[in-house]
Amino acid sequence: MRPNPVLIEMAPRDGLQSQNSQIPTAVKVAFIEALSKSGLSEIEAGAFVSPKAVPPMADSLLVFQKIKRKKGVLYSALVPNEKGLDLAISASVDKIAVFTAASETFNQKNINATIEESLKRFAPVISKAKALRLPVRGYVSTAFFCPYEGKIKPEAALKVCLELLDLGVDELSIGDTIGRASPDDVRRFLDLSLKKIPAGKTALHFHDTYGMAVANALAAWDEYEISRFDASSGGIGGCPYAPGASGNVALEDLAFAFESCGARTGLDLKKVNQSLDGISQYLEKPFSSRLRKVL
Repeated sequence: MRPNPVLIEMAPRDGLQSQNSQIPTAVKVAFIEALSKSGLSEIEAGAFVSPKAVPPMADSLLVFQKIKRKKGVLYSALVPNEKGLDLAISASVDKIAVFTAASETFNQKNINATIEESLKRFAPVISKAKALRLPVRGYVSTAFFCPYEGKIKPEAALKVCLELLDLGVDELSIGDTIGRASPDDVRRFLDLSLKKIPAGKTALHFHDTYGMAVANALAAWDEYEISRFDASSGGIGGCPYAPGASGNVALEDLAFAFESCGARTGLDLKKVNQSLDGISQYLEKPFSSRLRKVL
């Protein structure tokens, strides 16, 4: 039986990190609080990374301090190292995420480290988080295609996933960072990965550059019973180290697709749409969401 999908909101972090202009903290806070009322159970609200490397995330500590948290909603943050973890702890985050890639070139461009070096860097972060009973997510970017190396073999992506699990992450988010994967690419990876990684520990993170993200998510859900998917309200975002890549699949488009297939997402799509009103004037690109035009 197909599970009801859980959609994890990426817009406040993955959606906003590629903006060149600084969005006022109060606008971010209002955005997150509005999203909290839409039925979401998890929102990635910021990143404790170098403000020089990712200026739009420089106020993440302030954002976490100011948001009025809604009961039942988990507020997570990206952390790259122990310093980032300490900041996340001081911000009382509910969950942290570490991030690496299946492509050596992308990892060097993104975090200036080899895959092996990034995993060594994460080991004490994950250990400390687990000691504090903080759930840990592990991102594996470019799991299907890389903007520099081309197609990534499923075996290479799986190797990184297993190494993160060995370090103690609770969940893996497998990323199609440049939005190039097709349902067949997703099937090839899941046919391999689900032999060693439970579906319950697998989330999928599809960007929608080539318009395949909804099809990819439906295939993973319908055929493999994957239930956790990352998405970004309005489809906002991109990646500064993946030239030409669009944002994550639009949260409301993906929710509509699942609901049309008989699933329940628990989301109020009108409230998701309304949450975008206050932030729209600060974005450099128009929303890519199809439902934004009809809701």
